[in-house]
Amino acid sequence: MGFLADSLNRIQPSATIAVSTKARALQAEGRDIISLGAGEPDFDTPENIKDAAKRAMDEGKTGYTDVDGIPELKDAIIAKFKRDNGLNYTRGQVSVGTGGKQVLYNALMATINPGDEVIIPTPCWVSYADIVQLGDGKPVFVPTTMENGFRMQPEALEAAITPNTKWFLFNSPSNPSGAAYSRTDLKKLTDVLMRHENVWVLSDDMYEHLIYDGNVFCTPAEVEPGLFDRTLTMNGLSKAYCMTGWRLGYGGGPEKLISAMRKLQSQSTSNPCSITQWAGVEALNGPQDFIAEHNKIFIERRDLVVSMLNQAKGLTCTKPEGAFYVYPSCAGAIGKTSTGGRKIETDEDFVTALLEEEGVACVHGAAFESSPAFRISYATSTEALKQACERIQRFCGGLK
Repeated sequence: MGFLADSLNRIQPSATIAVSTKARALQAEGRDIISLGAGEPDFDTPENIKDAAKRAMDEGKTGYTDVDGIPELKDAIIAKFKRDNGLNYTRGQVSVGTGGKQVLYNALMATINPGDEVIIPTPCWVSYADIVQLGDGKPVFVPTTMENGFRMQPEALEAAITPNTKWFLFNSPSNPSGAAYSRTDLKKLTDVLMRHENVWVLSDDMYEHLIYDGNVFCTPAEVEPGLFDRTLTMNGLSKAYCMTGWRLGYGGGPEKLISAMRKLQSQSTSNPCSITQWAGVEALNGPQDFIAEHNKIFIERRDLVVSMLNQAKGLTCTKPEGAFYVYPSCAGAIGKTSTGGRKIETDEDFVTALLEEEGVACVHGAAFESSPAFRISYATSTEALKQACERIQRFCGGLK
């Protein structure tokens, strides 16, 4: 009998974290590395949010809190859901966790039994499938295509649903593709879900505010109120509010689900950091104008990266509607050999050679269950992006 749990054999370490760790290690060795691996804005947390945290410390708000959030933060979340999404929740229908990942983890762990299926459109965030598998569930991957703008089609959703389907896990704007669904797109999917009462919806809205070109964000329970009683709408402060290290996520859903998530959290982390929670109150209730300012910069960077990648030999990159990622295909590089002599047989070979030979760190498409491609985060300085894209063009130009 082995010492470690068998369930650990079903999962992999986070690929995005692994890329960032490797990039930092190479930088520590003195290598000139441009890291485009992490989904983390390069903007600092706004001053009013930092000031609220300092105030909380000065006022001694440093003790344990309710397991899944202080009442003041729950009220701010309730107000946000009403204001931005037209969704009405009570405090008992809101859960606050240490980052969006914990909220997702709690929801899936509290509901999945062995053999339960979770439908996940691909490409998808690296952690979804592993969390499902840790709970002894089965991820059911439904591929999307570049031609469809990486948006899941209703026929594909319908075909994937079985009597064992427990959840449909939805993310718009999407990590890693940046694809965003219009209300019309989403209504076609919610129409399918309305026909299957056994299927719950987990909507990951983490990139809600990072949406461009006049596109309008919408979330499943808002588009189809009939799904409200079987939807968990998850969000957080990491991306739009530049609070990745603060670790604060939240979700709104039916009380029986939120209560189960609270029970689980009471036996794992207990409450999220009290200081972070007070910063979260200010983030949600305070000025929001900095988001539009940041988005202008993200749009410029997106357009720069898309243009430069499409000039690289063997790459094809579509222009995404949201988030801060692009997901170019590197199909044209497969089967070639790099200047350094590495045979490019997979997208992992591509990003490994790119890192070793040109010092650009990206995440390979297989990590997101969709190959051959790779993800670039453009949430870094414009100068670094320009330089990275020049290196990518040079690397692709040298493939034989």
